[in-house]
Amino acid sequence: MFAQTALSLRRTSQVHHHIQSAFIYQQWSRRCSHTITTPRHLITHRPRRPRPSFAFSSRNGSSPASLFRPLSTATITTILTPPLLFLGLFIGLWTYKCVMTVIFQEKFIYMPYMPPFARSERIEDYMRSCQPVVWREERIRSTDGTNIGLAVGRIPAQGEIVGEVRKRKEVVLCYFQGNGSSLPPRLPLLSHVLRLLHSRRQPHVTYTIAALSYRGYWTSSGRPTQPGIEMDAQAFLRWIGESYPLSAESDTEIMLWGQSIGAGIAATAAGAYLCSQRQQQSGASSAEPDNPPITALIMETPFTSVRAMLFALYPQKWLPYQYLHPFLRNHWDSEEALRRIANSRSQPRILLVSATRDEVVPSTEVKRLEEVCKSERLVWESKRVIGALHTEATMRREGQEAVAGFVESISNR
Repeated sequence: MFAQTALSLRRTSQVHHHIQSAFIYQQWSRRCSHTITTPRHLITHRPRRPRPSFAFSSRNGSSPASLFRPLSTATITTILTPPLLFLGLFIGLWTYKCVMTVIFQEKFIYMPYMPPFARSERIEDYMRSCQPVVWREERIRSTDGTNIGLAVGRIPAQGEIVGEVRKRKEVVLCYFQGNGSSLPPRLPLLSHVLRLLHSRRQPHVTYTIAALSYRGYWTSSGRPTQPGIEMDAQAFLRWIGESYPLSAESDTEIMLWGQSIGAGIAATAAGAYLCSQRQQQSGASSAEPDNPPITALIMETPFTSVRAMLFALYPQKWLPYQYLHPFLRNHWDSEEALRRIANSRSQPRILLVSATRDEVVPSTEVKRLEEVCKSERLVWESKRVIGALHTEATMRREGQEAVAGFVESISNR
């Protein structure tokens, strides 16, 4: 009896303990905000459903349905950010280069500062290699008042006072330099040509070489631009006419010689000079012209125009240079200048000097100028210096003799 009573009390105590535990768990779970693991003895177990099996799966065990889920916006942004960043950087740099090229195009075309200290060169430093040619510096004023420097050289004859001109014929060879450096380093080259002309033994002819220093070059003031250099060239030719005028005692001839971009400057100056001379002759047809005539034009390693050189030097279409020609302020169109010369009354003879190994100007540029001379019926001749680079055409003996022979043939007419 006592044993049954004890067993009943024990079962009653166990039931009471279970009820009390469940009540305490319910109260505690209400107070907690986080998920509480349900005691294992209170969880009702449900049978698991078998997962469908697929014939294939990804490497990490994911199903094919997860492989073809659409990408989210964040994922697309992460993937496209690097290429878009580099594309924007490329477009920005390309645009910046275009803008800077247009704004500072004179800095790329004219380089009076190359090599360094080029503007501080002196004639005296080259006098020994120029003998017996005597060079002097002259100063003139351009049309707009800019101070321009000239270098004038000649070989004094025996018994002649330097600077005095009293000869039957005075031939003035006007030199227009390239886009770099200054005049003094070019004086030995010009002296070689002048010595060749002097060795021809022409007592009735006196040769003088006058070289123009564009504005911004050497000792000239200002900044180089095409309108400014055109004014400098016209002031230069006007000074030649005033210093070596036509008279009963002397006959003056002007010959222009330009190298590289100087060939375009010389051709442009010749066209403007001949047009103004034609206007003077038409205004006073009975009177003789006051200005000496231009009888020859020497174009050394020339090109047709700055625009043509852009396409020749930068044929790649992804570079910005080809698309900047509408914004050019400097053209130096030799083709147009030759056509302008062809419309004048007195047409000068033309010599085209090219270098077979020219690394700057393509051979097609000289051929194009030859075609223009043929179509306009100009009197011209061509000379190719074998093995010469762009700046070596007249540094070689072959080129110097070609220039000297051409000048002599015209002065003896």
